[in-house]
Amino acid sequence: MNQSTQLARSIVRQVIESGIKDVVVSPGSRNAPLLIAFYEASQLHLINMHVRIDERTGGFFALGIAKATEVPVALLCTSGTAIANYHPAVLESWHSQVPLLVITADRPARLRQSGANQTTMQKDFFGPATNFASDISGSESDLTQALSALQNGPVHLNVQFDEPLLSDDDSEWLQNIKSRKFIKVGEESKELIINEEKGVLVIGHDRAGLDAKLVKTFVLELGWPVIAEDPLTFPNAQAHASLFLTSEKTRALLKPEVVIVIGRTTLSRSINALVKSAKKEIVIDPRVLLVDIKRTADEIFTALPSLNIKKKCSLQWIADWNLQSERASQAAVSLPNWGEASIAKAISSAVALGTTVFVSSSRPIRDIEGFAVPRSGVETFANRGLAGIDGNISTALGIASQRESTLAILGDLAFLHDVTGLIGAEGIKARIIVINNDGGGIFSTLPQSGVEGFEKIFGTPHGRDLVAITRGFGVEATEVKSIGDLINEIQKPIAGLSVVVAVVPSREINAKALKDLYLSLT
Repeated sequence: MNQSTQLARSIVRQVIESGIKDVVVSPGSRNAPLLIAFYEASQLHLINMHVRIDERTGGFFALGIAKATEVPVALLCTSGTAIANYHPAVLESWHSQVPLLVITADRPARLRQSGANQTTMQKDFFGPATNFASDISGSESDLTQALSALQNGPVHLNVQFDEPLLSDDDSEWLQNIKSRKFIKVGEESKELIINEEKGVLVIGHDRAGLDAKLVKTFVLELGWPVIAEDPLTFPNAQAHASLFLTSEKTRALLKPEVVIVIGRTTLSRSINALVKSAKKEIVIDPRVLLVDIKRTADEIFTALPSLNIKKKCSLQWIADWNLQSERASQAAVSLPNWGEASIAKAISSAVALGTTVFVSSSRPIRDIEGFAVPRSGVETFANRGLAGIDGNISTALGIASQRESTLAILGDLAFLHDVTGLIGAEGIKARIIVINNDGGGIFSTLPQSGVEGFEKIFGTPHGRDLVAITRGFGVEATEVKSIGDLINEIQKPIAGLSVVVAVVPSREINAKALKDLYLSLT
């Protein structure tokens, strides 16, 4: 047996035995020993192999699987520029603490900086965005330390393969491999003493990686008003908080004595302003140990604490919050019947029980937060580590590969940014709703709106037919221009992969409608 084959088999055996169930691979020559070894293992159903021709989409697809299964996923690419295409997904993995085992094939170290083809400095390529990195060579390798580091975020194995790269024997090397269950080790819970009557609980979209059921129990026990970036998971959340808190007068009226933040605060500036106005801030987030180590608060917990409630929440305090939610709900009636806000509200209410929902960054996640009526009965995901628009199709499809029915909500730029993620999605049951306002609608609602050159450098109109583009990938697509037609599409059973393009009024019309709504709430 040649050295490269022996090393590849050693790695694959240890990966399987660690409890990893899925590997996402991209084709190449230098990674041939591992490609062959993983393929042979997949033929015996020891691991599930997913092939993506583009490493960037592959990285986000693996991220989606890891989010859905809560088990690390292995990633495999060849040498050269291939490794750089993993970087966006690795960054998202690091900042959201989703475990990925990134395996990159490399040429022998002696060829570095020698002008050798497809050879660059791959060792420690991802820098501080990994929990562990190792440069591996030889015929055998002990991955114990690397695999144990998968408890939190990504790990990088850079494997040097010398020629020959193809197997030279047919040994039954996969016999007697036994996979164990991957168990995530949690932090020890501590006690949180509550002495205040006017408190608010703010829950970020990913709940700091904490189990939704445990957070719901915490919500009920605490009994405070809840601001949830994800109102589709917490039916007791205050509806439209990001809207009515845009008013300084309302924020002054609802100024809390203490705020508890689970995860990161939402994208809403109004909610962040409320958090900073509190006399006391408490953070619950395991990421402060590795990622957000400079995060400040009066108290910081790395696990969901037990509660010792000395004073219960004031009933008048709860009534004040409910009144503002109702006021915002009535004001929102003035919004156009067909627009981004009304679409977010319609999707949130119409999506069927038991559906998995992925919400893209930029405007969709803000619109769901602001306009959805809180409910339960669906499972939600989003890329909130760095909140980028890249890789959203691939992440959604990675999640969908592990679920029976998935609905993804994306903006048009996020869709175009990752459109090649549609390749290789056969057998996945997902419907992608694309909100098409012909450009970067988020910028029309931000301070740079109206600056000279805005439309070219921020608005970035693409002028593309998204239905035609989708069909070019062999994927079913349709276009809708009314709430009724959109709801009809949402309520259809999800049998395969399809795209629904919701063509909305101009970005300027949407921005003005939001501005008028905010003014009505002052």
